[in-house]
Parts: sequence; C-alpha cells; structure tokens
Amino acid sequence: MTAQLTPKLTLGPVLFHWSAEKMQDFYARIADEAEVDIVYLGEIVCSKRAPFFDPLLPDIIERLQRGGKEVVLSSRALVMTEREARMTAGQIAGAGETGCTVEANDLGAVRRLAGRPHVIGPYVNVYNEGTLAYLARQGAIRVCLPPELPGATINALVAGTPVPLEVLAFGRMPLAISARCFHARAEGLHKDSCRYACGNDPDGCTVRTLDGEAFLAINGTQTLSQTCLNLSGELPGLAAAGIRHFRLSPQAIDMVAVSRLFRGVLDGGLTAAQAEAGLAALAGALRFSNGFVHGREGRALLQAQDRGASSRATA
Repeated sequence: MTAQLTPKLTLGPVLFHWSAEKMQDFYARIADEAEVDIVYLGEIVCSKRAPFFDPLLPDIIERLQRGGKEVVLSSRALVMTEREARMTAGQIAGAGETGCTVEANDLGAVRRLAGRPHVIGPYVNVYNEGTLAYLARQGAIRVCLPPELPGATINALVAGTPVPLEVLAFGRMPLAISARCFHARAEGLHKDSCRYACGNDPDGCTVRTLDGEAFLAINGTQTLSQTCLNLSGELPGLAAAGIRHFRLSPQAIDMVAVSRLFRGVLDGGLTAAQAEAGLAALAGALRFSNGFVHGREGRALLQAQDRGASSRATA
C-alpha cells in the first residue's frame, strides 16, 4: 500500500538572509505557483536574523495554507543561549494556533516535542534503525535524513523505518553550524556587530583554497557545500526504494521552475535527462553534485553511466 503512494515534494526553510521584501515575494510565488506539497518555515541559522522574518510569518503561513500547502515550522539548528531556548519554546507553544507541525533541528527541540507529533529535520543525526525507532517513539511522524548518507544506508533505513523518510534532493547541503559567524569574521567584524554581512550573499559566500579552488560556502554561522545537490536523476530509484518525501532547499534562482521539473520526474512526465537539462539552464553559477548518495565524495557529479556502476558497487 505504501509503495503506491505518490511521493511528496517539500520546500525547506530559506537558509540565507534575504530581505523582507524578497521573502514576501518568494513565498507569494511558492503559494500560488510552486509544485510543492509541504513548506518549511523558520530562521534556523542565526537568531539575530529572526526579527526581520518572524513578523512576516503569520501572513506567509496564511498565504501558503490558502494556496493548499501544508506548513511546518522549523526550529533553530543550534541553540546556545537562554533567549534562543525561550524562542524555541515559544515557537513550539504557538504552533498549534496556526495549525502547523514543528520540525525539530536539535535535540533540545526533540525533548520539548516529546509526546506530540513532530518532524525531525536533517540537522539531527539519524544514521541507524535504532535512532529512527527511538525518535518514532518520541512522536516523530517523519524524518528528514542527513544529506551525507549513501544510498545503501538510505535503503537499509527505509526497510526498517516505522515512519516516512524524507531526503534532501536539491540545494546546497548543510555540513556544519558553529557558534562563530564566518561571514562577520571574513569582513573583519565580530559576531555581535556583524552588520548582517551575510545579507550580501543571497546564495552563500564561496570559500576558496589557497590554490584558488572553490571549496565550501559560508552562510553566517553555517557551512554549506560549494556545490548544489541535484538528485533529479536519482528520484525514480529512491521513490522505488520507499522514500516518500523529497526536499528542495531554496536557492536564489527560480524555485518555482525547479519544483516543476522535480514534480515532472516524480509524476513520470519528464525524464531525468530532461529535468537535468532544465535545471542546468536555471542554475547560473551553481555547480551540481550527487556524490554522497553514490558512496562517493559529496562534491562529485556522476553521469548516467557512472551511476549504474556506482549503484552496483554499493549493492
């Protein structure tokens, strides 16, 4: 029965410090035009950004729900102060008033949400069946897996999971989050007087090696992959294995068009090659990768003929 369910497409929270106007315009288009079923909302990277976005949330939630989207409120990925703990507690307490579920992105939120339905985000390390079973007992109704898992591990988790699983299918991959602000440091500033330097890089700031090679991307206190994950070619196999939710992480490109291409592959109206060609036309300077799911380095991009060999090796 489960294998016959149509996979759902989800949109993760915006990771970057976009202006209020850009956020409003972005979510208006998502509500009216995007081919996504579920939208995650919330400032998960830096609590200093929250005052710019939180006042917009009621209107954005109402607009998305009116557009037929399910809304999930995402908690902070790193809570370090009493103020941030109170913010998370308030977010959880107020979620019911908006009809939204909460996504826990740290173990403190997992503890606060115990006993009530919630989603586990990709910032909570879930690498084995025992962790999945524990989280399900705590009330998790869906788990988004970390992006670094190889396909063999994903298949094993799907086979033994008590709850639906979600995978990140598009966007720069979250690799780490820190107490320090890399963006501020790069500008010669301190975190407390950062001047919101991260707002200058709507897709993150490229970090280069001493040889000048693009290596990673920074987003305030967050480290992201330099490459943009693109699993459009892997969607059929992951769906056949039992993955029911595929997450797109917002980038500063046309995410409505991105959602339509992924939906086309999931519904069978587009081939993976057609989707990949469409995504390449939208990507601009973003470079794609899919290495982790094939058990390779994350920045690798495997072509169709390489995927088959990699899958056989993994199996």
